[in-house]
Amino acid sequence: MGLLSDPVRRRALARLVLRLNAPLWALPVAWLQRTMRTVGLEVYTQSFSRKLPFPDETHERYMVSGTNVYGILRAPRAASTESLVLTVPCNSDSTNSQAVGLLLALAAHFRGQIYWAKDIIFLVTEHDLLGTEAWLEAYHDINVTGMQSSPLQGRAGAIQAAVALELSSDVVTSLDVTVEGLNGQLPNLDLLNLFQTFCQKGGLLCTLQGKLQLQDWTTLDGPLQGLQTLLLMVLRQASGRPHGPHGLFLRYRVEALTLRGINSFRQYKYDLVAVGKALEGMFRKLNHLLERLHQSFFFYLLPALSRFVSIGLYMPAAGFLLLVLGLKALELWMQLHEAGVGSEETGGAPGPSTPLPPAQGVGLASLVAPLLISQAMGLALYILPVLGQHVATQHFPVAEAEAVVLTLLAIYAAGLALPHNTHRVMSTQASDRGWMALKLVALIYLALQLGCITLTNFSLGFLLAATMVPAAALTRPNGPRPLYAALLVLTSPAAMLLGSLFLWRELQEAPLSLAEGWQLFLVALAQGVLEHHTYGALLFPLLSLGLYPCWLLFWNVLFWK
Repeated sequence: MGLLSDPVRRRALARLVLRLNAPLWALPVAWLQRTMRTVGLEVYTQSFSRKLPFPDETHERYMVSGTNVYGILRAPRAASTESLVLTVPCNSDSTNSQAVGLLLALAAHFRGQIYWAKDIIFLVTEHDLLGTEAWLEAYHDINVTGMQSSPLQGRAGAIQAAVALELSSDVVTSLDVTVEGLNGQLPNLDLLNLFQTFCQKGGLLCTLQGKLQLQDWTTLDGPLQGLQTLLLMVLRQASGRPHGPHGLFLRYRVEALTLRGINSFRQYKYDLVAVGKALEGMFRKLNHLLERLHQSFFFYLLPALSRFVSIGLYMPAAGFLLLVLGLKALELWMQLHEAGVGSEETGGAPGPSTPLPPAQGVGLASLVAPLLISQAMGLALYILPVLGQHVATQHFPVAEAEAVVLTLLAIYAAGLALPHNTHRVMSTQASDRGWMALKLVALIYLALQLGCITLTNFSLGFLLAATMVPAAALTRPNGPRPLYAALLVLTSPAAMLLGSLFLWRELQEAPLSLAEGWQLFLVALAQGVLEHHTYGALLFPLLSLGLYPCWLLFWNVLFWK
């Protein structure tokens, strides 16, 4: 018997959806527990609380407390050593209530089957990603974000795979799959192929980045849409934020996807039975796993669901960009060496030779102040906005989130005025060799950072390299200084973030005006800081502690006197 093939189960699903369509101002914990026990699951709850570093104005929350509810279906044919997870995130509104109804219907159907070899966990989390993070930390008995939560009373086996479900209606026109996780992590490509296979088998329309998948790649429209989809994935992966509950599972080496039901104005629509059949097929296939998914790629880019770009094809592009930095650093090293040899030959008269002062050697003493002050500015950019928010709100009529963003912008702008005069503190002799030595250090510093970032998050590393490498290679104190200054400003981390937002909305066919783009930029700054402190996203510390001080070194080189 197939999933919900008889009218009794169809009516039960309809009652669940009708019950959950009522406005939910809090998760109905007691009702969920009662319903899951009726189905035959082992039901447990977990309470959690989290005080955010500053109010989240996007979701209107600051002091967060909630309860997660989960039920475990024990495998009748195996020990509880492995498990699968079906999770539904819920928030204060009822936009995902249909997914809860489908989860309960699937639990009732799975309970009647005897072929399960893995435990199945049905998880309903409150406060979307915060609840998911609290449950995952408690399940793995760690605490990496400062979440306060009660210990789990019931556990299953090691989680092999997870699927997160989000539905905004009881009918869908397509299922959109999201793969980008925390800090650019991606699930194994086999899991994505499994989803596409069952969508095709059930006749469901599946999309990637909200784009339909064209079958005809012989005309120009197919490659152009593939390029648009690929750029959207690059921008989303480079952001480093979890674009769904699955993004937090990937941190714990659990392959996961987020499926979102889209109800648009397309002609063909599917009910929840079709979505449930696709999920049932995926879980039955995952139930047969003998080991974790590892045969396929973990690093890839997707122009379409049926096509991918492997790491062996795109990584050389980043390697060639980093090679530019290496060759430029080698050129500067040779120039410094030739200048040192020339000074020795000039002073090579008969008689005892006196050693050159350190400042006239390679100018190392003149590098100390720029390096220290640039790193100090990066440290201030990372620490002061959150620590000084209460002081700012006491002296200025701004909210906490606004104070964090304004402090960020103030420190960032102040960094432009400080470092380019710091070399005056030290000796000013041999200034040409001083800026060459400083640029050599900055090039090596930038190459090391971009190389490490590219290995873990290619999209972020490539975007940074494509924008910063040309400006870093061209910057010098002699030449068209206004042109070099404009190029450096346009390729700074903040300008790159602002440009990425405009490009993102342009690719989504929803262009922004300048005022809207600036407002979105301010929101992105606040969300980046918040997600770092809440989930452990690394984009903010990478930019503030690494790339921003490195960019200030090139700014210092430009204004070297």
